[in-house]
Amino acid sequence: MLDVVFARPALPRAGALAILAARDAEPAGLWRDADAATSGAIGRALSEARFTGERGKTCTILSPGAGLARVVAVGLGKDEPTACAIENAGGTLASALTQDEAAAIAADQLTPELAAHAAFGAVLRAYRFDRYRTKQKPDEQPRLAKLVILTTDPSAARAAWETLRPVAEAVHFTRDLVSEPANVLTPAEFARRCEALTPLGVKVTTLGPKELEKAGFGALLAVAQGSANEPRVVVMQYSGTAPRGPKEGAEKEKPARRARRVKPLAFIGKGVTFDTGGISIKPAGGMEDMKWDMAGAGAVVGLMMALAGRRAKAEVVGLIGLVENMPSGTAQRPGDVVKSLSGQTIEVINTDAEGRLVLADVIAYCQQKFDPAFMVDLATLTGAIIIGLGHEHAGLFANDDTLAERLFAAGKETGEKVWRMPLDEAYDKQLRSDIADMKNVGGRPAGSCTAAQFIQRFVDGTPWAHLDVAGMVWSSKDAPATPKGATGFGVRLLNRFVAENYES
Repeated sequence: MLDVVFARPALPRAGALAILAARDAEPAGLWRDADAATSGAIGRALSEARFTGERGKTCTILSPGAGLARVVAVGLGKDEPTACAIENAGGTLASALTQDEAAAIAADQLTPELAAHAAFGAVLRAYRFDRYRTKQKPDEQPRLAKLVILTTDPSAARAAWETLRPVAEAVHFTRDLVSEPANVLTPAEFARRCEALTPLGVKVTTLGPKELEKAGFGALLAVAQGSANEPRVVVMQYSGTAPRGPKEGAEKEKPARRARRVKPLAFIGKGVTFDTGGISIKPAGGMEDMKWDMAGAGAVVGLMMALAGRRAKAEVVGLIGLVENMPSGTAQRPGDVVKSLSGQTIEVINTDAEGRLVLADVIAYCQQKFDPAFMVDLATLTGAIIIGLGHEHAGLFANDDTLAERLFAAGKETGEKVWRMPLDEAYDKQLRSDIADMKNVGGRPAGSCTAAQFIQRFVDGTPWAHLDVAGMVWSSKDAPATPKGATGFGVRLLNRFVAENYES
């Protein structure tokens, strides 16, 4: 991960300098000093390029003088900059500075907290997944390893960064998981990688095939039965509110009344490590993308890492159902009837609607085992949500208005946007089966809505939200704080959602 250092404002003697410029703003602070040191070369170049500070626009000036290799200016726009806007600017600068050995961002006109967010965006944008590259030309390899953030209060900026750095590390971890090929990231290997959370204080428990069968995970096991790679369910528990014991030698206090049990916050992820569609097999074109059908589970793992890494003051449990959906002589067939952990029976009309079967059992198990305060599930569940919302918003379905409003607000603040979609009895009727309690699909109309209605049948009165993230977990192009590929969507959104609403 890109190394970040915070220092007091001073013009660097070499390397690159990045400037954050508001719309039509006059040079100030380090920007003004750099222009003076280069005898006005920076100002003239920006003027000739007609750079006005429009949001997201950049201008690069090569060898302007004063020992600087280049100056890169990025526009912040006219409005008061938000944390999200500053992160995007930091990411844009990181992309522009990737071939510089030394670089600094002039953040002296920002608050220390916003300066830390500039670093956050830069670190997120600097991510690369190069694990399987064996041959790269020198100009294809990034040279930037250290970024100096020049700010008026380095100590305050560093303190703010210490709450953001674990989140950045968690986003990187999730991106790594989503980027892995399916021949490497099997359900068993995914479960093993979750153990990286143990040193952070997260209790990690893995249920294998025997435990799943004994517990009654009939729907999840039906999805997995066609694959040679056996399923797993991973439970991650983090306690950020548990009281510490008395210091050694301290007088023991009288036994107090047993404190009321704190219900945990529950996050659940679909983890289909590869989805062929099963017997209802997908078309060959683009099937390679189905390695990231586990991105919901990846986001839950990343969230748990972020919360534990920054020592969030909350009780949280994360559960992920890990399977591979393959066609074989042992695979489930269209028309099969399976019994879920909740006891409800499901007629499997389409074996490619498998993620909801996985979630049905994990959600039921979560309620039985933990009695959570609420549940939020994440799943790359339907292509229909991409048709409806494109790659700009995840679909949000909820049985609780407060939960939905808080998720929407967190999405807006972090840039990981969600849009509420309807749940309705009319959609539920589409799931009626002639021979079982329900079908697993409701037909083509409102496919995302009927999928959410299906999941809701396994929610036993607990406040619940479902995020259909199919359009958000992989990007075919670079974005300001996200390079092409796995986005890590959901980690920042849910970290903010917990921080602003549920930490004691």
